[in-house]
Amino acid sequence: MTNQIAPVARPKVLVVDDIAANRELLEGHLDDLGYRVLQAKDGIEALEAVAAEEPDLILLDIDMPRLDGIAVCEQLKAHPLRRLIPIVILTASNDRDTKLRGIAAGADDYLSKPFDPKELLIRTKVLLRQRALNERLDATEGVLHALARAVEARDRHTIHHAERVGRYAEAIGAARGLTAEDCELLYQGGVLHDLGKIAIPDAILLKPGPLTTAEFTKMRSHSVEGERICLSLRSVAHYLPIIRHHHERVDGAGYPDHLAGADIPIGARITAIADSWDAMVSDRPYRAGLAEDEALRRLRQGSGTQWDAGLAHVFIDLLDGGLMQRVTRTQLAAIA
Repeated sequence: MTNQIAPVARPKVLVVDDIAANRELLEGHLDDLGYRVLQAKDGIEALEAVAAEEPDLILLDIDMPRLDGIAVCEQLKAHPLRRLIPIVILTASNDRDTKLRGIAAGADDYLSKPFDPKELLIRTKVLLRQRALNERLDATEGVLHALARAVEARDRHTIHHAERVGRYAEAIGAARGLTAEDCELLYQGGVLHDLGKIAIPDAILLKPGPLTTAEFTKMRSHSVEGERICLSLRSVAHYLPIIRHHHERVDGAGYPDHLAGADIPIGARITAIADSWDAMVSDRPYRAGLAEDEALRRLRQGSGTQWDAGLAHVFIDLLDGGLMQRVTRTQLAAIA
């Protein structure tokens, strides 16, 4: 009988070096630490090994045939998922430029050969701890996204609504010249924007007729509820302004905080337009979706009062360029 709740997994370390004796030496040290060691003799084998079985840490030599360590590091750090694998550059060179090249490629740490076994132990422990933390944060975001999908699944009218809002918001951000990182944040924030509706009873969320004053107040609480759910999770802190403020209006008549104009975070202003558009053109329990011409008329009419005028015009230009059709095709491809 064991007192252990979670299974103990041996961390996987990939050792990449074109000299077999160096790989064997490292494997001996790492095996003594209880790690499971994988080997690759050059950069091509390293990428193949990562694709076959993602390691928890990579010890990567620089000077290798076919593909050197710097190129391997650059490729892995450019990958949307594998970029979180910690990489330690190993080299016999003490040349400053070599070290700077490794850092510029995205390496997490640097060890000079011959390395000190104690230093190797400490550095690998620190990076593996960071890796485990990152995986837990990824899992947390996965749970939140599952909750967001669960909100949509409660109402057949809003299936894929959050995904579309995320894609529209992402497109507005790109058209405004925001960075790729900010555009990704807009997409993720759009997917999570209605997370708080998990706290809204079905009798209100799915009501086919007008809401009473009390029901409408409860419905409006979803933005605050969404923020409350995410508040203690540092990994999603950047999404909180979108979740809380996507129903604010530039004239100050929105909720929950009656912010106005530029006081509304730009992510929330962008998401408000994306959310409102998709709500207007989609069927809801209490009404059929509007025709695109009518939705456009309302969007133009509300520019400068409900929505940021500049951002609304950016979105209208995107719609004229076929944004709705592109998002629909993307969704259909994902379903297929």
